[in-house]
Amino acid sequence: MRAAMIAFAVLTAPVPLLAVQPDEMLDDPGLESRAREISEGLRCLVCQNESIDESNAPLARDLRILVRDRLTEGDSDEEVVDFIVDRYGEFVLLQPTTAGWNWLLWAAGPIMLLLALGTGAVYLRGRATAPERDEGLSPEEQARLRELLRD
Repeated sequence: MRAAMIAFAVLTAPVPLLAVQPDEMLDDPGLESRAREISEGLRCLVCQNESIDESNAPLARDLRILVRDRLTEGDSDEEVVDFIVDRYGEFVLLQPTTAGWNWLLWAAGPIMLLLALGTGAVYLRGRATAPERDEGLSPEEQARLRELLRD
Protein backbone atom coordinates (compact mmCIF):
# COMPACT_ATOMS: atom_id res chain seq x y z
CA MET A 1 0.00 0.00 0.00
CA ARG A 2 2.78 2.40 0.92
CA ALA A 3 4.64 1.67 -2.33
CA ALA A 4 1.48 2.44 -4.28
CA MET A 5 1.09 5.78 -2.50
CA ILE A 6 4.71 6.71 -3.22
CA ALA A 7 4.33 5.72 -6.87
CA PHE A 8 1.15 7.81 -7.13
CA ALA A 9 2.88 10.82 -5.55
CA VAL A 10 5.84 10.55 -7.91
CA LEU A 11 3.69 10.13 -11.00
CA THR A 12 1.34 12.98 -10.17
CA ALA A 13 4.01 15.41 -8.93
CA PRO A 14 4.06 18.62 -10.92
CA VAL A 15 6.84 18.63 -13.44
CA PRO A 16 7.61 21.50 -15.78
CA LEU A 17 6.51 20.56 -19.24
CA LEU A 18 7.31 22.55 -22.30
CA ALA A 19 4.41 23.49 -24.51
CA VAL A 20 6.28 23.08 -27.79
CA GLN A 21 4.33 20.64 -29.93
CA PRO A 22 6.08 18.13 -32.21
CA ASP A 23 4.55 19.75 -35.30
CA GLU A 24 6.23 23.05 -34.38
CA MET A 25 9.74 21.64 -34.10
CA LEU A 26 12.26 22.21 -36.83
CA ASP A 27 14.12 19.36 -38.52
CA ASP A 28 17.49 21.08 -38.10
CA PRO A 29 18.64 20.56 -34.48
CA GLY A 30 20.80 23.71 -34.60
CA LEU A 31 17.90 25.92 -35.65
CA GLU A 32 15.60 24.22 -33.14
CA SER A 33 18.01 24.89 -30.26
CA ARG A 34 18.28 28.54 -31.36
CA ALA A 35 14.48 28.78 -31.52
CA ARG A 36 14.16 27.29 -28.02
CA GLU A 37 16.75 29.70 -26.65
CA ILE A 38 14.97 32.70 -28.18
CA SER A 39 11.52 31.55 -27.06
CA GLU A 40 12.73 31.10 -23.47
CA GLY A 41 13.45 34.84 -23.35
CA LEU A 42 10.09 35.96 -24.75
CA ARG A 43 7.07 36.52 -22.49
CA CYS A 44 3.70 35.01 -23.25
CA LEU A 45 1.38 37.98 -23.70
CA VAL A 46 -1.57 35.98 -22.37
CA CYS A 47 0.01 34.32 -19.31
CA GLN A 48 2.56 37.09 -18.60
CA ASN A 49 4.43 34.92 -16.10
CA GLU A 50 5.67 32.30 -18.52
CA SER A 51 7.89 32.27 -21.53
CA ILE A 52 6.32 31.35 -24.85
CA ASP A 53 8.32 28.11 -24.62
CA GLU A 54 6.33 27.08 -21.50
CA SER A 55 2.91 28.51 -22.32
CA ASN A 56 0.03 26.58 -23.90
CA ALA A 57 -1.81 29.74 -24.98
CA PRO A 58 -2.66 29.98 -28.70
CA LEU A 59 -0.82 33.31 -28.99
CA ALA A 60 2.32 31.71 -27.52
CA ARG A 61 2.06 28.95 -30.13
CA ASP A 62 1.78 31.59 -32.87
CA LEU A 63 4.86 33.36 -31.52
CA ARG A 64 6.83 30.10 -31.38
CA ILE A 65 5.92 29.41 -35.00
CA LEU A 66 6.83 32.99 -35.94
CA VAL A 67 10.25 32.60 -34.30
CA ARG A 68 10.87 29.38 -36.21
CA ASP A 69 9.69 30.93 -39.49
CA ARG A 70 12.05 33.88 -39.10
CA LEU A 71 14.95 31.55 -38.31
CA THR A 72 14.30 29.40 -41.38
CA GLU A 73 14.25 32.59 -43.48
CA GLY A 74 17.82 33.23 -42.33
CA ASP A 75 17.38 35.88 -39.64
CA SER A 76 19.90 36.06 -36.82
CA ASP A 77 18.78 35.66 -33.22
CA GLU A 78 18.95 39.43 -32.67
CA GLU A 79 16.90 40.09 -35.81
CA VAL A 80 14.21 37.68 -34.68
CA VAL A 81 13.98 39.28 -31.24
CA ASP A 82 14.00 42.78 -32.75
CA PHE A 83 11.21 41.78 -35.16
CA ILE A 84 9.00 40.53 -32.32
CA VAL A 85 9.81 43.53 -30.10
CA ASP A 86 8.94 45.90 -32.96
CA ARG A 87 5.64 44.11 -33.41
CA TYR A 88 4.59 43.60 -29.76
CA GLY A 89 6.64 46.11 -27.80
CA GLU A 90 9.34 45.66 -25.19
CA PHE A 91 6.85 44.06 -22.79
CA VAL A 92 7.35 40.81 -24.68
CA LEU A 93 10.90 40.51 -23.28
CA LEU A 94 11.24 38.61 -20.01
CA GLN A 95 14.44 40.58 -19.31
CA PRO A 96 13.76 44.18 -20.46
CA THR A 97 16.68 46.28 -21.60
CA THR A 98 18.12 49.15 -19.56
CA ALA A 99 18.05 51.56 -22.49
CA GLY A 100 15.88 54.68 -22.62
CA TRP A 101 13.65 55.32 -19.61
CA ASN A 102 13.91 51.70 -18.45
CA TRP A 103 17.01 52.62 -16.46
CA LEU A 104 14.70 54.41 -14.05
CA LEU A 105 12.77 51.19 -13.41
CA TRP A 106 15.99 49.27 -12.82
CA ALA A 107 17.35 51.97 -10.51
CA ALA A 108 14.11 52.61 -8.59
CA GLY A 109 14.69 49.85 -6.02
CA PRO A 110 18.21 50.89 -4.99
CA ILE A 111 17.24 54.59 -5.04
CA MET A 112 14.28 53.95 -2.73
CA LEU A 113 16.49 51.90 -0.40
CA LEU A 114 19.00 54.75 -0.16
CA LEU A 115 16.21 57.27 0.47
CA ALA A 116 14.76 55.09 3.23
CA LEU A 117 18.16 54.65 4.88
CA GLY A 118 18.81 58.40 4.69
CA THR A 119 15.41 59.24 6.13
CA GLY A 120 15.91 56.74 8.94
CA ALA A 121 19.36 58.16 9.75
CA VAL A 122 18.04 61.73 9.88
CA TYR A 123 15.16 60.66 12.12
CA LEU A 124 17.40 58.74 14.51
CA ARG A 125 19.93 61.57 14.66
CA GLY A 126 17.13 64.05 15.45
CA ARG A 127 15.87 61.84 18.27
CA ALA A 128 19.33 61.46 19.77
CA THR A 129 20.07 65.20 19.86
CA ALA A 130 16.65 66.40 21.02
CA PRO A 131 16.90 68.22 24.37
CA GLU A 132 15.03 66.70 27.24
CA ARG A 133 12.41 68.87 28.93
CA ASP A 134 12.38 67.75 32.52
CA GLU A 135 12.37 71.18 34.13
CA GLY A 136 9.86 70.35 36.80
CA LEU A 137 7.10 72.65 38.01
CA SER A 138 7.50 76.37 38.46
CA PRO A 139 6.83 77.79 41.98
CA GLU A 140 3.43 79.10 40.85
CA GLU A 141 2.48 75.66 39.50
CA GLN A 142 3.62 73.95 42.68
CA ALA A 143 1.47 76.33 44.75
CA ARG A 144 -1.55 75.71 42.55
CA LEU A 145 -0.99 71.94 42.78
CA ARG A 146 -0.88 72.11 46.57
CA GLU A 147 -4.14 74.06 46.55
CA LEU A 148 -5.82 71.48 44.36
CA LEU A 149 -4.61 68.57 46.47
CA ARG A 150 -5.96 70.17 49.68
CA ASP A 151 -9.47 70.27 48.25
